[in-house]
Amino acid sequence: MRPKLLGFFSGFPSRHFTDEIAMRLEEELSVRESLVFVSAWPSDFSRNDDDAAGMHGMFAERGMTFRRYHVIDGRTGSVEARRLVREASCIFLMGGHAVQQFQLIRGKGIGDEIRGCGAVVLGVSAGAVNMAHRAVDIYESLLPYDGLGLADITVKAHFNFSDENLVRTLRTVSMALPVCAMEDESAIFVKGSHVEIFGSIHLIDKGIITTLAQEWLENHAAG
Repeated sequence: MRPKLLGFFSGFPSRHFTDEIAMRLEEELSVRESLVFVSAWPSDFSRNDDDAAGMHGMFAERGMTFRRYHVIDGRTGSVEARRLVREASCIFLMGGHAVQQFQLIRGKGIGDEIRGCGAVVLGVSAGAVNMAHRAVDIYESLLPYDGLGLADITVKAHFNFSDENLVRTLRTVSMALPVCAMEDESAIFVKGSHVEIFGSIHLIDKGIITTLAQEWLENHAAG
């Protein structure tokens, strides 16, 4: 078994899904028993609770209310975390600190459960970073680390051409590792061998920036 659908998101500053993204999610989330959030700030419990409530609200305003939702963070025992992932209809890797999130995933022993689940797996910002075979948290190091390995798509969220330091850093990273630079309100969906692109996403490879092409994504999307 592998996830039913993968969704890579940059971010939603308006705190609302776009129409296109909401429609795509609704197609796949016909079963909405349990939504499980995986924190990227494992020790900030009040922030996690507020963010989870807000994110569930984004689903609810589009008619996708879940019967229950949970947060996996530093409060959650390993056995309970694994159970929550196994029972989830949707797993949502939250935004925040990518390295701390991946340490939480390893510490709770839920990586295999996420990789082997039949749920919809979504990641926003840091969560999208950690879904990759090779992930990079540029605020910690320019050296890649092994992520969850759900797809060979290395993401940098919140891309903005006007941020010259960010563009320069990503050009450097791209000399060794192609980067999908996602502007906010964009998404990549992967279902089997089928991929979809929504919004503005750029490919940075060997220092060259181009628009992310469907063909390139199809060649790299398999887990």
